[in-house]
Amino acid sequence: MKIQIEKPLLKSLALMASVIEARDAYTGGHLWRVSQYSQRLAEAAGMPMEMVFLSRLGGFLHDIGKIGIPDVILGKRGKLTEPEYEVVKTHPGIGATLIQEHPLGDLALSAVHQHHEWVNGQGYPRRLQGDQISIFARIVSIADAFDALTSTRPYRKGVAAGPAVEALKAEHGSQFDARLLDAFIELVRLDSLQEIVGTSERGVRMVVCPTCGPVITVSGNARDGDIGYCRICGARHRLHRDGDTFVAEPTGAKGTAEDLKPRPETRSIDAFVSRAPQWVDI
Repeated sequence: MKIQIEKPLLKSLALMASVIEARDAYTGGHLWRVSQYSQRLAEAAGMPMEMVFLSRLGGFLHDIGKIGIPDVILGKRGKLTEPEYEVVKTHPGIGATLIQEHPLGDLALSAVHQHHEWVNGQGYPRRLQGDQISIFARIVSIADAFDALTSTRPYRKGVAAGPAVEALKAEHGSQFDARLLDAFIELVRLDSLQEIVGTSERGVRMVVCPTCGPVITVSGNARDGDIGYCRICGARHRLHRDGDTFVAEPTGAKGTAEDLKPRPETRSIDAFVSRAPQWVDI
């Protein structure tokens, strides 16, 4: 099926996903990084331009269903209970329901619905296996797991790329597609992903709130001495330039409701939309 990519519609789809990042302060560019890893992996696997685009789009939209997961579960610092984990496992289905009626929803539907399937059939929500899982979902699965391991979450700190890829190797051919994982391992070995690890979509290395731990939103054009706010504890911080990132210094003050209002990042979305092909076959 050939689909025309109307750019306003593509932007509306991406903005739907960006709500997740505005809602969850711990993600800190997760969608952008997964989309970048997915693109690099698709390119390394020798896929044509259209499939590279669809991999990147699937990476950006994969967690859109988490909009339906309660905050108390999404941001929990400790280990999830079994019933809580069952709630989390509903997000691929929620995401598929959200986008399936969108005019461009089919472009990312399989990545959204299948990115937690395992090639050995032990994943969710449908226990698909092998080639029953779309190539885009198999790509996003690896990218998502790598970013989860290398990013700080409410329940643990992130690890470096080396230990993260070693953890992925343990699921070679079971959770992850063996051929795609080999290609991803080679990307890590060549340091081809290092510029993405630990960065946000704003092109700034992630800045952590020194008061409570989540990622502080920092604009790509932020300057030394600017003010940043933590949307979890509400703390107001002064940002000090430190190499390619910033260090947050608590001011002792709190942000206002206006200061803490979620502001979806549109700059990277606009850049992605501008480079989208006019037509794709799915």
